[in-house]
Amino acid sequence: MNITKVLLTETISSLGHVGEVVDVANGYARNYLFPGGLAVTPTEHNIARYAKAKLAHKVEIEQREAKAIRLRNALRGCDFIFARKAHDNNQLYGSVRAEEIVSKIEEELGEHIEASRVLLERPIETLGPHMVLISLYKDISVELRIRVDREEIRED
Repeated sequence: MNITKVLLTETISSLGHVGEVVDVANGYARNYLFPGGLAVTPTEHNIARYAKAKLAHKVEIEQREAKAIRLRNALRGCDFIFARKAHDNNQLYGSVRAEEIVSKIEEELGEHIEASRVLLERPIETLGPHMVLISLYKDISVELRIRVDREEIRED
């Protein structure tokens, strides 16, 4: 297998970031990367041309990481309380889902997190305390304390 050096013009998760020079198989470069505009030959001119994009990508990554760290620090020690109707055996009539957890975070902290970042094996279906892991960015995560209380029944 012959190897070719290419300069990535876009970030490809399995390969590298924009502006990086990487080694790939000749056929991969010739049949996929070059025709798709995902890579170019790493000439001095092309390297200089994509240096700005590489720097911008690096700055964006650093900003995402800094934001994730700030959010992790803000979420540490927070308790999020949900009120639900429940059976006598503490089983909820409904459940607390990832979408509701991120809505509560956005409501209380003003920060948006995708629901897919909330790592729940299944929705919360019982009263009481629960720990929920949220993956904020790459290896930055935080454990949230969720408490589900019995909803008070109001008699009018």
